[in-house]
Amino acid sequence: MKKLTVGLVQQSCTADRNANMEKSSAGIRKAASKGAELIVLQELHLGPYFCQTEDPAHFDLAEPIPGPASDALGSLARELSVVIVASVFERRAAGLYHNTAVVLEKDGSIAGKYRKMHIPHDPGYHEKYYFTPGDLGFCPVASSVGRLGVLVCWDQWYPEAARLMALSGAELLLYPTAIGWETGESEVERRLMLDAWITIQRSHAIANGVPVICANRVGFEPASESAGSGQIFWGNSFIIGPQGEFMAKAGHDTDEVLTAQIDLARTEVVRRNWPFLRDRRIDAYGDLLRLYRD
Repeated sequence: MKKLTVGLVQQSCTADRNANMEKSSAGIRKAASKGAELIVLQELHLGPYFCQTEDPAHFDLAEPIPGPASDALGSLARELSVVIVASVFERRAAGLYHNTAVVLEKDGSIAGKYRKMHIPHDPGYHEKYYFTPGDLGFCPVASSVGRLGVLVCWDQWYPEAARLMALSGAELLLYPTAIGWETGESEVERRLMLDAWITIQRSHAIANGVPVICANRVGFEPASESAGSGQIFWGNSFIIGPQGEFMAKAGHDTDEVLTAQIDLARTEVVRRNWPFLRDRRIDAYGDLLRLYRD
């Protein structure tokens, strides 16, 4: 039976990049001290969620891969002998930027990366202004702890993304995330949104028979456009098993480090009892390639 202890870091962020990196590093160290071999950081953990507004100056935050962030976290991965999944605002070329998750191997090398495929553009989430959609597809990253189905935030709403990762052999689905409520939303709407967010990701675990790790950010981050407006990032990061069962869950308003032991061999057991992959009707799914069936 293949047992793997996994961890995630849920944190609030400020405009101080070095302080954010120190907080992420401290969380990684804490998870490693609890035996975690795989540790997932939240989306864009090195600073505030700058996509609340459209400002060309924010492109100066981007960096190449390899670059300062991946080098620093690679050194930490090597020191602690852990695999780290980190989120980077990637500068690929002048005028070409991606929202990228990079996997640092236990020896500090880059095992692979994933460029966010689904790019939102909604009030408070102006990501299409900053990020070019990914071009690496839905391909798991091979690592010393298993085949990692790395996806990013908005990708977590799409069953197609989770399914394609699973069909390509992903043993876990990992979602670095930045999601929250706008300040003006009602308590009823907030609860509905949070419940929907948790439910859709539990469904990915169940439908594909794989564990899911979601690391979300936490805390209020003001928008620069008007006083009092901004995002209240709702935390609630979690680790769930292949039947959607919670193994660890964070709160909604505090920095936290979660760890849990996952039995990767359970996927075989679960898929034998719930053989969703066996019973798929791929001969009848052609219309999935259409935007909408008129």
